[in-house]
Amino acid sequence: MFTRRAMLGAISAAALVASGMAASAQDKMYIPLISKGFQHQFWQAVKAGADKAAAELDVEVTFEGPDNETMVDRQIDMLAAALAKKPAALGFAALDSQAAIPLLKQADEAGIPVIAFDSGVDSDIPKATASTDNLAAAALAADKMAELIGGAGQVAVVAHDQTSRTGIDRRDGFVNQVKEKYPDIEIVTIQYGGGDHLQSTEITKSILQANPDLKGIFGTNEGSAIGVVNGVREMDRTNVVIIGYDSGAQQKEAIRDGLMAGAITQNPVGIGYETVKAAVAAAKGEEVPAAIDTGFYYYDKTNIDDPEIAAVLYD
Repeated sequence: MFTRRAMLGAISAAALVASGMAASAQDKMYIPLISKGFQHQFWQAVKAGADKAAAELDVEVTFEGPDNETMVDRQIDMLAAALAKKPAALGFAALDSQAAIPLLKQADEAGIPVIAFDSGVDSDIPKATASTDNLAAAALAADKMAELIGGAGQVAVVAHDQTSRTGIDRRDGFVNQVKEKYPDIEIVTIQYGGGDHLQSTEITKSILQANPDLKGIFGTNEGSAIGVVNGVREMDRTNVVIIGYDSGAQQKEAIRDGLMAGAITQNPVGIGYETVKAAVAAAKGEEVPAAIDTGFYYYDKTNIDDPEIAAVLYD
């Protein structure tokens, strides 16, 4: 049996070990990442990349976002809470490229370097932005659409928003490429579904009803593209060419089934990894490149299983 003194000694030793562990945990660099949400598998893939970098670099990383990509106020609250913990650096994917600027200025004044990821902000505060070149990627989507509809006809865009940098750039990349290169293609409407597949389904159905001669629809993110697929299926308009963006099980299935012609995929794991890597470097006072291009690819049923493409797709 333990004597009272032995028990007290054991408790004291355990307390010392615990306090040592706490001190060790506190010694780790803390970097919160505030994403746009969790509703799409894309963000889970970004988180996987962030976790991989955190393990390799021995830093503490948290990853959170609002329930959906329309909750700008909720995201701002999360950003404020993260800054209150005085992190070494911060990763931020803005839902609204303007709304977060006052808080980001506070971070800058407090010496907390900010790394933007996926979607930049209209400010020079971020030390770097790890993202896809969305203008170029959406221009490629326009080229593929033009090729598949014979360079002429009516098309539409179902976008996720008009406030984030990704929403703006994917819309403009597609629209500008059509205007500059394809004078016989008419974009009849651009609608915004908040990245929600149910809302995007209803929008797609309305577009199809109003435009019986429509030849194609571009969906600018995972939820938008899935909504387009569902809307086209429900309206039995399988002659409409669908170009999507991102990946996920439903888009991959639609491509394999031939309902979706193809999609642009980003490199979400790479986005998460490069964000944490840049945040650690910036926290140490090292120079980081202002733009970190994480790449993109077009995939369809002909190359979906190629190793290079399969490596950047997710379910």
